[in-house]
Amino acid sequence: MEPLYPALIKEALATVRYPGTGKSIIERGMLEDDIRIDGPKVSFSLIFEKATDPFKASLLKAAEAAVKLRAPEAEVTVNAIVRNAAPQPEKAPVLPGVKNIVAVSSGKGGVGKSTVAANLAVALAAEGYKVGLLDADIFGPSLPKMFGLEGEELFMHTVDGRNLIIPAEAYGVKMLSIGFLIDPSSAAVWRGAMASNALKQLIEQADWGELDYFLIDMPPGTSDIHLTLVQTLGLTGTVVVTTPQKVALADARKGIAMFRNESINVPVLGIVDNMAWFTPEKHPDEKYYLFGNDSDVDALAKEFDVPVLARIPLVASVGDHNDSGRPIVTEPTATALAFSHLAHEVTEAVDRRNNTLPPTHKVEMH
Repeated sequence: MEPLYPALIKEALATVRYPGTGKSIIERGMLEDDIRIDGPKVSFSLIFEKATDPFKASLLKAAEAAVKLRAPEAEVTVNAIVRNAAPQPEKAPVLPGVKNIVAVSSGKGGVGKSTVAANLAVALAAEGYKVGLLDADIFGPSLPKMFGLEGEELFMHTVDGRNLIIPAEAYGVKMLSIGFLIDPSSAAVWRGAMASNALKQLIEQADWGELDYFLIDMPPGTSDIHLTLVQTLGLTGTVVVTTPQKVALADARKGIAMFRNESINVPVLGIVDNMAWFTPEKHPDEKYYLFGNDSDVDALAKEFDVPVLARIPLVASVGDHNDSGRPIVTEPTATALAFSHLAHEVTEAVDRRNNTLPPTHKVEMH
């Protein structure tokens, strides 16, 4: 093998051209003064102006090949150094004033997830907590109607040099929904990326302020929106809503599995058994199990080792309250007591989670 020396290395590298310039990497001053030779082992570094140089990988390979062409038996190591790179501004944390972020989710639609999210938010606010609620169901926003805020006009103000949306407010809850930005009589026909970007704006470009609980009414199923949320926020945990129907429980199982996926790893705080039984308004002591009994919900909770946080009865006035914009938890009813109980259980579950587990980090996709 031909003896190795720095001049030979430089001669070899003088044949490597930086694409589009006609100049070699030697002429461009890209060779760092750190050539090391130890027998057949050779190492040196190339200097790049930015870490995202599109030709970095190909130039490192080309430099290695050029040296091995002169000395085939050489063991060549080429390093990359970034010089004079503009410092990247530190990204402000998302929702810095929020203590706990709780997703209210379900495996399928039609199980009353938005009703649970709305009444849970109002029940927490009634207990004195500062509460925010985000309607993340981009394609079927319903919370503006449930809060009597349909047609509400949103305004912006400036905070620390940033123009931020001011959330609407009702029953002590700050709330935002894509429903404020579209005609309620028309469908939101958006591609996945458009929906995800709109949702991120409602999170990152709004003045949510200081909150004890930030609840997210998730869309049903498992979709791009769910991935957007776990990539944008570190969720404290999720509450899974289901009915006792076997088909609903099967989808709830999929939803729990998604949050417990190794790459997502969001704690499941517990299950809400919604529409657990039907109770006639005039006969509050009567229970009719229309969708199945408690045992199947209990079995699902046992399977995943999570608690059943509450059982919410089905009464006709729940729908009436949703339509009139007055969450039923604001009225003195048995259903209101069930939602108040749910609020207590959620706060205790969050406290247990925070005392036993580290903070959840947002998901980094590679």
